[in-house]
Amino acid sequence: MEQPAEASQRALKHVVVREHVRGLIDGAAPGTPAPSERDLVAHFGVARMTVRQALDALVAEGLLERIPGRGTFVASPPRRQARLTSFTEDLRRRGLTPRSRTVLARIEKAGPGVARALEVSAGAPVIHWKRLRSAGEEPVCLEDAYLNEALLPGFLSDGLPLSLYEELAARDLRPTWAEDSVRADRATQEERALLGLAETHPVLRLARRALSGEAVVAVSRSAFAADRFTMYLQRGDNG
Repeated sequence: MEQPAEASQRALKHVVVREHVRGLIDGAAPGTPAPSERDLVAHFGVARMTVRQALDALVAEGLLERIPGRGTFVASPPRRQARLTSFTEDLRRRGLTPRSRTVLARIEKAGPGVARALEVSAGAPVIHWKRLRSAGEEPVCLEDAYLNEALLPGFLSDGLPLSLYEELAARDLRPTWAEDSVRADRATQEERALLGLAETHPVLRLARRALSGEAVVAVSRSAFAADRFTMYLQRGDNG
């Protein structure tokens, strides 16, 4: 019988393979062949079942499609879904260098609002992580996030990552969809001090509830300096 540690190790390998392939096909033209299972098995030294599991996940997301008798290819636009991206990924795609400075990182008891958003009991332990996000040396955003501590054991003690989404992906918890709200507002005193804004400077507020499947993994409130960041949204035709 497979031991829990062995199952966990195999699951982690599947995640590594999946994210490797995701990176390879990012931006690839529809119809581009996906890496072969044989090549991935040889590259990572894993079982073919592990590779198949990784590719199955990308097919389920609509990023890859299998054509019987031909193989697996990058899916055509009608089948592809907009991928939920992080601040780090957005900046890298724009050719900018993402940087972060932690303002606060600790375990707290969930208040009523956070508990409701994360779907945990009031008073349950949650991770509170506030960061100043920058593009190179220019501060762009102050992000205040709450994470479900039960899903992320050892998160604070393992060394804080640059990208939250990459860390969640390594734990097989990468957000697959989110509920967002966006509004314009005036910057608070803390936001003005950390972002270097004038008193009347506007900010763009993004509130996000991020889910991996049906599990809520993070809720966050971000304040972007309105003149330093453009937010792009992908829209589709629902018929």
